Amino acid sequence: MTTILIVEDDPLISAFVQKGLRRHGYATELADDGLTARRLGMSGAFDLVVLDLGLPERDGLRVLRELRSAGHTVPVVVLTGLPERDAVTCLESGADDYMRKPFHFDELLARVRSRLRTTSSGTGSATVAAGDVQLDLRSRRAWVHGRAVDLTSREFALLETFLRHPDQVLGRDQLLSQVWGYAVDPGTNVVNVYVNALRKKLGADVIETVRGVGYRLKTP
Repeated sequence: MTTILIVEDDPLISAFVQKGLRRHGYATELADDGLTARRLGMSGAFDLVVLDLGLPERDGLRVLRELRSAGHTVPVVVLTGLPERDAVTCLESGADDYMRKPFHFDELLARVRSRLRTTSSGTGSATVAAGDVQLDLRSRRAWVHGRAVDLTSREFALLETFLRHPDQVLGRDQLLSQVWGYAVDPGTNVVNVYVNALRKKLGADVIETVRGVGYRLKTP
């Protein structure tokens, strides 16, 4: 599934963009400050970034420049309420496209699709990894300790979520929201079942249970 990072500190705008993208079949993750955006962007886990410029902690233009300086070629669509000359600066700093606020979602969607089509015509491969576990998000392949592992689509989505948050405790409700979209009863034990399935394929010690809280992907 194509995964888009939405970087926006206005919760109304981020929720609006996230809802629209999910409705059209894209997986999404949110960041509301520049430091989080930089960390997630550097992970290589995303197929495209929608980036606001006016962020707390670290401004979006600096995040963009740092991503490009580190060699990351992920497409970036900038959202800005700044004057035209500042939008030009964004493009010169490595943005692939920009939109002025306020904007219509349909136009943003068209630009996102256009950039994704351009990227898919290239030969690059988006990967996300933590410790000895690696996923190729385009070929949908997985490896642990260099050994190929066959995963179902739901196992892949669950593992992808863990890899984006290495060494962080993820609650069952959070996993249900991100992987299943609460399309199941929140009281179900489906998360436990799939975590156990991943342990059988990856190794029993890769995903740790934090009693009463959730699960954590451990890295060496």
